[in-house]
Amino acid sequence: MSKSVPDKYAETTVSSQPIFQGKVISLQVDTVTLPNGQTATREIVKHPGAVAVLALVDDRLLVVEQYRKPMDKTLIEIPAGKLEPGEDPVEAAQRELEEETGYRCKTLKPLCSFYTSPGFADELLYIYVADELEKGRAQLDEDEFLDCMSITLEQAQQYIREGRIGDAKTITAVYAWQLYKLTGGF
Repeated sequence: MSKSVPDKYAETTVSSQPIFQGKVISLQVDTVTLPNGQTATREIVKHPGAVAVLALVDDRLLVVEQYRKPMDKTLIEIPAGKLEPGEDPVEAAQRELEEETGYRCKTLKPLCSFYTSPGFADELLYIYVADELEKGRAQLDEDEFLDCMSITLEQAQQYIREGRIGDAKTITAVYAWQLYKLTGGF
C-alpha cells in the first residue's frame, strides 16, 4: 500500500459561506489558509457533474444545435446533460443520448473525464463512446429546444474553425474521432 503524500499546495478551508443555491449549481465563498500561512477567498461553483456522448451513425457524428444563453448564441454540441444526485454516469449518458437524439445504444465505453473549469468549479464531465446504436424516439425536456443532426468529420472541423462548435466536450470528441479514424481505436 502506498503512503499518502501531503499536497504542498493544499489550501485549508477556514470558513465557507453559501451565496446561492439553484437548480443546477450552487455558489459558495470559502476563506482559505494558503501554504504560506496567508488567507485568501475562493469563489466556488458546485455542480453535480455531467455526461456527454460521442455517437457515430454511418461515420457521422450525432450532434445537437441549441441556443446557449451564457454565450448568447447557438452552438453545435454532442449530446450531454447533468447528472442527477447519485445517478450513475453511464445511465445518465444513455438517458441523455436517447432524450436528445432518439438513439439508444447497447454499450457505452468511457473515453475520458475532465474538470470543466477547475479554477472556480468542481464540475466533472464524463465522455462516453456509444456503440451499437439503434434509432428510437427523442424525448426532450420541457425546457429544451434543439435540433439533432449528424455531421461529417470535415464539417465538425469546419464548425470548430467557425466557432459554431466551441465547447470543450465537443472539441474533445471531434479530436478523439479524428484519432479513431487514423488509428482504429479510441
